[in-house]
This record gives sequence, C-alpha cells and structure tokens, in this order.
Amino acid sequence: MNRIDSLFQDLRSGGASGGGKALMPYITAGDPSVEATGRMLVAAQDAGASICELGIPFSDPVADGPVIEASMTYALEHGVTVGGVFDMVARLRPSLSIGLVAMVSYSIVHRIGLMKFISDAKDAGFDGFIFPDLALEESGQAREESAKAGLILSMLIAPTTPDDRAEQIARACTGFVYVVSRAGITGERAELPPELPARLKRLRSVTDLPMTVGFGISTAEHVRQVVAVADAAIVGSGMMRRVAEVRSQGEDQTVKMVGDYTRELAGGLVSA
Repeated sequence: MNRIDSLFQDLRSGGASGGGKALMPYITAGDPSVEATGRMLVAAQDAGASICELGIPFSDPVADGPVIEASMTYALEHGVTVGGVFDMVARLRPSLSIGLVAMVSYSIVHRIGLMKFISDAKDAGFDGFIFPDLALEESGQAREESAKAGLILSMLIAPTTPDDRAEQIARACTGFVYVVSRAGITGERAELPPELPARLKRLRSVTDLPMTVGFGISTAEHVRQVVAVADAAIVGSGMMRRVAEVRSQGEDQTVKMVGDYTRELAGGLVSA
C-alpha cells in the first residue's frame, strides 16, 4: 500500500495521534538550502506532521502567492536542482516515516520526461505528486503512470470549479483530494470561508478519499476549524513566511522554527 493511503487509513482507524486528522506542512526545497530542507522535514515530522508537501522550485509558479514565489526564487538563485532535491530525499528517506508529496509544475515534469520523472521520484522516496497546472483533460497518462509506479496523484479543486467538474476531479484523484479553501493565490488569511463545509460534503458524496484543505491556513485555530470538516490541513505560506523571517539567523534557527511552528499548528489537531 502507498504510504499516503496507509497513513490516512491509520489515522481513520485511530492508530495515530491527532484525533484521526493530519497536518500537512508545505516546504520549498532549497530554501534556505537543500541540506536545511532535509533537516526541516525531520523537524516537521518530530513536531507532528503526517505528510509534507515538498515544493520543487519553478520560475513561474502557478497559484502561489508572493511568499512562496519569493521562496522559490530564493532557492533557484541559490542553485537548487531537481536532481539535488531527489538526492536529498533519497539520503533522508530511511529516517522519515512521514509521507512526501512533490508539489511540482508539470512544465518541469514535461522537460525531464514523465516516465523518468516518476521513476526518479519513486526511487528517491516520494509517495506521490501534486501537479497544480495539469488540467484534468490532460492528466490521463500522468495518472496512469503514477498508479503503475504505486504513487498517488492529487489535483486541485478550486471554489470556482463547477460542481460537475469538481466531482470529476475528485474521482480522478488518488491518495487524497486537494481542496482549495478560497479563490485566488496562496497566502495567509484571517478566517476561513463559511461555505467550505458544504463543498467538502458534496465532494465526499462522490469519493471515499481523504479531503485535504489548503490556502489561507496559518494558525492552530485555522487547523482546528479545517479538521473539524476535513481530513487534513495544509499550511504553506505561513511556514515559508517564517522561514524568510529567520533564515538570516542561520540554518539551525530556521530548522528550530519549523519544528516550533509545526508543533504549534499541531495543537489544532488535538483540540479538534
């Protein structure tokens, strides 16, 4: 069984902490360095993360707001490469029990070649992918090849996605369904949209996959609100904004911050 499927199955059966719900922090690979990224993954795991989204930097990211875009720019300017990220994950994977999902533009996948990218990602230790710019109509081969490799592939469902199309995307996902909480780009928000529970209920009627929610989540209270109606909360901009604020203090301090912030967010799972 794929590690993502196993993790959610374990959570649903009560075999893990967090009240049966998951915290999924996002980390940009290479910010502040690839080595530090590996240490940040360990810190997030030790602090209560179940799955980490590892963003592979791209010069023209889709849907990402200024915080994550700046993080990717920093990583690219400091020499991050796809191969370097894969090598780091391969070295680290034996010490990690969390799920690892690559958030990556399909432009990168296409340039490398779908089959090679999937094979290399699997060999490195990734459990699946999110391709934010891959349309449902063009995703058939990627979904098929990912499934053959035993990896999951999730796609984004936005608030503006028509109901019938949202249901088609949900049925096409594997591992989990990525539900975008609000329209627009990534970024921290003061509160979550009131219509979110109804959207999740509608999607649950067409798939048994876990529902994960991202965009705008940055506090333990946000996490608590999300996991009251969903299976996992995704935190991206909140994490990378804090990385940007402390990276000048050195990698040790950055890694410590990731652990502290993840632990703070995980408090929302306990109180859910």
